[in-house]
Amino acid sequence: MAAIDCGTNSIRLLVADLPDPAAGPTAPLVDVSRRMEIVRLGQGVDKTGRLAPEAIERTRVALADYAAEIEKLGAERVRMCATSASRDAENAADFRAMVEETLGVPPEVVTGDEEARLSFTGAVRGLPADAREPYLVVDIGGGSTEFVVGTRAGGVDAAISMDIGCVRMTERHLHGDPPGLDEIAAAQADIAVAVDRALEAVPGREAATLVGLAGSVTTVVAIARGLTEYDPERIHHARVSYDAVADVTADLLAKSRDERLAIPVMHPGRADVIGAGALVLRVIMERAGMDSVVASEHDILDGIAWSVQ
Repeated sequence: MAAIDCGTNSIRLLVADLPDPAAGPTAPLVDVSRRMEIVRLGQGVDKTGRLAPEAIERTRVALADYAAEIEKLGAERVRMCATSASRDAENAADFRAMVEETLGVPPEVVTGDEEARLSFTGAVRGLPADAREPYLVVDIGGGSTEFVVGTRAGGVDAAISMDIGCVRMTERHLHGDPPGLDEIAAAQADIAVAVDRALEAVPGREAATLVGLAGSVTTVVAIARGLTEYDPERIHHARVSYDAVADVTADLLAKSRDERLAIPVMHPGRADVIGAGALVLRVIMERAGMDSVVASEHDILDGIAWSVQ
């Protein structure tokens, strides 16, 4: 099957085979192709309420490339989910029409609750034995962050989506290069209010293990681990302490965009928003009382693929 996750910042493709049923309930998907492009679909949507035409065009170009790969690899089923930016936009119908014309199937603009459940499904399969339950899974996207509490066997107990993604927080607060202390303080206060609401709703403070998903988390973990190149195998299920996350966050927020671009593991499309993403992660750890985070390279994209069975 083929799964596409179109978020506020990136669009990602997974083409995979289902595991043999005899392999058991925790067997992973068998990856055939896994790709990511930064398209910034949510450019300016927090301010204007609309998807920018150039953002839709960037997404169309990436999606046309994905459609060609899906056809070449012979995927039998395709599901595309679109998340925060396309939920919020007044002109979401233009986006949906573009997707159907380019991909041949309509996008499913999933609710925040469904987004959270798909993320949880993708994240918890294959977690190491030392990751104690219940889990608090946080998916820090471009426009929103999903908070999900649950267990491997029981699934999701509670989920909520909050509008504190890395693109949204950057556009709302972090305008300097690097951002000023007052800008950082305003972003932190905004994030903290949303995180406290989320942790009361899910309830996240009762979880034993924090699992972090998406590019903001994996990039922070790669930096904290001192990697000289982005290596998903070394990042997947790596555990990083709160102190390390706090140090990386402070360093990223103190750097200019050019300085962040020079970090070996930094994707060029993430350099201008990674400070806000790291800040969201740090505030979540503080407010939830978590002394470490386990990173997962498997997330909503894998959850979408599992859902196509």
